Amino acid sequence: MTKLPTSYPDFDLTPEEKLFAQRNHMYEWAGMDGPRGEIWCYTDRFSYGPGDRVLLQVSSTAPRFTMEIVRDGANETKVFEKSGIAAKWQDTPDQCSVEGCGWETAFEFEIGADWPSGGYRVKLTAEGRNGRPIHYYHILIVLPKPGRKPGRVLQVAATGTWRAYNTWGGSNHYNGITGPNRNLWSPIVSTQRPWGRGFVVLPPSAPRVPLEIMMPPKTAPRSWHYDWAYATGHSQKYGSAGWASYDRHFFRFAERAGYGIDLISQDELHFSPDILLDYDCVTFVGHDEYWTWEMRDAVDTYVDQGGHVARFAGNFGWQTRLEDEGRRQVCYKSRARAEDPVYRGGDVSRATVLWESPETGRPGALTFGLNSSNGIYAGWMGCAPRGARGFPIYRPEHWAFANTGLFYGDVLGAESHIFAYEVDGLDYEIRNGLPYPSATSGAPDGLEILSVGMATQIEWNADLAPEDLRMGDREARESAEMLFGEVNDANLEKLKRGNGMIANFKRGKGEVFHAGSCEWVAGLLRHDPMVELVTCNVLTRYLDRP
Repeated sequence: MTKLPTSYPDFDLTPEEKLFAQRNHMYEWAGMDGPRGEIWCYTDRFSYGPGDRVLLQVSSTAPRFTMEIVRDGANETKVFEKSGIAAKWQDTPDQCSVEGCGWETAFEFEIGADWPSGGYRVKLTAEGRNGRPIHYYHILIVLPKPGRKPGRVLQVAATGTWRAYNTWGGSNHYNGITGPNRNLWSPIVSTQRPWGRGFVVLPPSAPRVPLEIMMPPKTAPRSWHYDWAYATGHSQKYGSAGWASYDRHFFRFAERAGYGIDLISQDELHFSPDILLDYDCVTFVGHDEYWTWEMRDAVDTYVDQGGHVARFAGNFGWQTRLEDEGRRQVCYKSRARAEDPVYRGGDVSRATVLWESPETGRPGALTFGLNSSNGIYAGWMGCAPRGARGFPIYRPEHWAFANTGLFYGDVLGAESHIFAYEVDGLDYEIRNGLPYPSATSGAPDGLEILSVGMATQIEWNADLAPEDLRMGDREARESAEMLFGEVNDANLEKLKRGNGMIANFKRGKGEVFHAGSCEWVAGLLRHDPMVELVTCNVLTRYLDRP
């Protein structure tokens, strides 16, 4: 059994710095590293096919920089390098996170015809004002060539969630500098800005979001990864979204395990949905929270026509809309009914609220079998912080657990802490020691629940003072308003006791397997043999491989 520490590391921060890290360390901006110098960049799109031109927008205090591009797969392969590229400092609008930076293109290059599909790290290096090198990292997705690809996996990067959490420039869907008092998060975010530090590259020592300590009695929980982010100069949201924390680990594992795997962004689901039909197995991983209606249509059509979806991801929560050919993402969330324009004469089913909100008429379970609103937090802050850490198994005889030796009551992935920090579940009932979807759960016909763990939307404790609990019930009150139309004690009680599940069901000619947790990839990152085996069981079955 892994022995966990019993106290939080301090990362050499003073008490005042720790308080700032938890409450005020939010974002990166142009000019923040004045004396040291800076270089930042973004590209015109998330993803590119072979032969496409990439437009690189750069703002730099140095007049020239070097660029290196590496494919970030099972092996890191350098595909491009160029030095002496001209750059200049470019003015950045105050509301760039909403409007886009509007920088001029500094360099153009072409995606090689021989570059395999995958995630490609772009590293910019220049000389800082103090003579030391300065760096910035960006990520490109190279798309597969058109055509049927039997035997290959298609991974869809959770780029909607990357957009929602990106802190660069000041505002995202959580915190912000919008509004008359410059203290509001923004319902509109732009892709035309750099990624927050830590979204593309992280050191191996970077903490993950779930708590990795065994808290003594009456310990106040805290987000220790916030402290690390502040101490090391990373975005506060590095652990919540991005290539480095989530998508990368699954892609690299699949290649190491011998699977052929390609990568697309969620924008392909929205704008080019037929790409799914080239594959027998499509997978979604990590923290995958923000989707458009059209993205769901693409997946539903794919499954109905015989496709197989392997979802090792959690928190399927919010409907979004894309504008300006995908350069802007819209999600009004708890402010939707007051601010979202669709309530003033539009199609309210497209309101940017929770999928389980009554106006959408499309609970998440209809696509992936599980709902975010029945689960959410586990192993984080005061939400089951001493919980199971893995998935408690109820049906070990299921094909996904073949050759694992799992028993009824075992906890899959506890050592590697795969049950966290946001999970998806269903309302359920226990009959003869086994879980079944309740009559009111909205689960697809024939859905089988393989595992159930405890989660909650409210940080609550009988012994700690409310001021010791950072999250409290604010988010739950917003969810109660969206889901039930009223915030009262009875509706808050409905959100106190949730769950996360592994579920499997067939629909149409296809099938869906859903391990509803953001942190499944932690089991692959930490080489947990049980988690790796279950992952391979699912991929192998869905690819119809021996």
